[in-house]
Amino acid sequence: MSTECAGMIECRPGARLWGPDDEDSGWQGAIDLFLLNNGNAYTALACLFGVRNSFGFRPLAEGRGFPGDASEALRADYAAYDGSPDTHGTTWVTWAELASADWRETDGSGARSRESVAGERSGWGPVWTVMRTLGQLHGAEHVRLVVWFF
Repeated sequence: MSTECAGMIECRPGARLWGPDDEDSGWQGAIDLFLLNNGNAYTALACLFGVRNSFGFRPLAEGRGFPGDASEALRADYAAYDGSPDTHGTTWVTWAELASADWRETDGSGARSRESVAGERSGWGPVWTVMRTLGQLHGAEHVRLVVWFF
């Protein structure tokens, strides 16, 4: 049985200017992960989120759950999956965390690095480009990727 990934990039456009607690700086849906066509390479899902991690990666963002302060767009997108018994592994990661990650770190056998399976030249490259751009505009800690699996 295959594992598919769904999700959304969100950002807080006003948080950098007015602070994250300002009522106008809540999370906003930016782009659906589906539009960036990242695929579902299991090595990438393992190294990023700990899903199907038979490779021995130390995941960057495993099992954090659905964010309580999610945007309305994300809530609406997730609602289509929420009742399904197949939905699992909901988590999120900020651009600040991704930008500071050790992309040279390898899997349990030392054969694959994070960079090789989920870096800029992988199917995740377009996701990182969007997150980097939003991070430059709004601050890296105010951009996050929320994902779930089915």
